[in-house]
Amino acid sequence: MGDDRRLARTLLDRQSRTYAEEAGIALADRPGPLYQLLVLTTLLSTRIRAQVAVAAARELFAAGWRTPQAMEAAPWQDRVDALGRGHYRRYDERTATMLGTAARLCLDRWHGDLRRMHREAGGEPAALRRRLTEFPGIGPTGADIFLREAQTVWPDVRPYADRRTLAGAKRLGLPADPHGLAGLVAEPDFGRLASALVRVALGEESAGEVTRTAAATR
Repeated sequence: MGDDRRLARTLLDRQSRTYAEEAGIALADRPGPLYQLLVLTTLLSTRIRAQVAVAAARELFAAGWRTPQAMEAAPWQDRVDALGRGHYRRYDERTATMLGTAARLCLDRWHGDLRRMHREAGGEPAALRRRLTEFPGIGPTGADIFLREAQTVWPDVRPYADRRTLAGAKRLGLPADPHGLAGLVAEPDFGRLASALVRVALGEESAGEVTRTAAATR
């Protein structure tokens, strides 16, 4: 267990930011940041590199579209252009349409406040997943992405580990179950650990480097 904790801490030292933080989202249990996480989730849900999705999200937010009202009001071509500036070109037109549709759904169904969704679901991950997949472009994988990041501000969702998180854990030889992983870090750090493990699974972080660095700190 001591070696596992050392590995987890080493990984967190090397990869301390969640994808939401990398996209410039100051995640909090408030309507604006939760909507921004929904936008990032939509971008991450396509078959495109995570860093491209993050860059595209930053472009959308830099344009001022940080609320569903602003996103829906933005001209479609402007959304396409912002995605292009983030090099999100393969799916830019379809995604620009989905972002507008999702913004309207967020307003109609949740009055622009995803905390309402959280309350209606009672904080139950399965119920939240069902509601999240109602948004265009977000399937089961996208719902996992949203909840993996949202658990930093929704404690009742923790510990949430999707298949990519568990795949990263396996590469490092860490426990391949949420509660086993949760025992390796302080509770508030679990969301960061889950995100860091995804980076291992995607090859953004080297499992070998993490293991060697952890061994050197014994």
